Amino acid sequence: MPAFALYGLFLVVPLVTAFYYGLFQWDGTRQAGFVGIGNYQEIFTRYPLRDEIPAALGHNVLFFVGTMAIQNTIGLGLALLLHRNPRGKRLFQTLFSLPYLISPLIVGYIWSLLLSPTFGPINFALRAVGLDAWARPWLGEPDLALPVLILVNAWQWIGGPMLIFGAALGGIPQELEEAAAMDGASATRAFWSIRFPLLMPAVGVITVLTFIGCFNIFDLVYALGGSDGGPGGAMDVLGLLYYRTAFQGGSNAIGESSALAMLIFVLIFGVSLALERALRRREVH
Repeated sequence: MPAFALYGLFLVVPLVTAFYYGLFQWDGTRQAGFVGIGNYQEIFTRYPLRDEIPAALGHNVLFFVGTMAIQNTIGLGLALLLHRNPRGKRLFQTLFSLPYLISPLIVGYIWSLLLSPTFGPINFALRAVGLDAWARPWLGEPDLALPVLILVNAWQWIGGPMLIFGAALGGIPQELEEAAAMDGASATRAFWSIRFPLLMPAVGVITVLTFIGCFNIFDLVYALGGSDGGPGGAMDVLGLLYYRTAFQGGSNAIGESSALAMLIFVLIFGVSLALERALRRREVH
């Protein structure tokens, strides 16, 4: 009951409140009248929201794909290395998990200083070794901003998939790997034929958690690129769009931002549920 009370207070009540607010027209903080789905129609037809929503959604999708490809792949590789060479395993697990303790907002501000084109140590080091052409305004170029965001995010959260994959690898019976070795299977063949199929439950958990995290991201992007999402909106995501609609919108900011929040929730919940079911069916087969 205490857990359910906390869940209801901090999740269910805000969700119901957002749905309720999204059904009304607002004049500042004063409720003006019932409009039904009017706010939902407004955010898809009114400029600039009608253009910003598809762009922000596209950035969220690219952010998710990049995170899956970089963060989770490297996390699996680190888990395999620590599984094969357990010496210092606890130390490295702790070191890779330490960034978890830092707020993403602080991480973003730290990396914005490190990547500064004027006094950042990364560009300074590149110039010091003669790689002046590599010294770039990392967060100031539209083509670089989103990849840099993906890498910074991976730096902070790579410990998560590493720990989950490490636990899953530890649960694989040693007899299966020994039997594969006796049959002459190479390490690569043994991984894809034995280990990876048994890692599918962990892959499913990490995929769903990564999707939820990537589509909920706000604070790291805000710290690196501001409320506008960096140069030309190159890092603009749905979380930033909601922030601008709620705090920089017009007189009906409450109604439009609540409608947008509900759409984001439905998207994340629906896709997460579909991913979970699809991955579970694959585990069964």
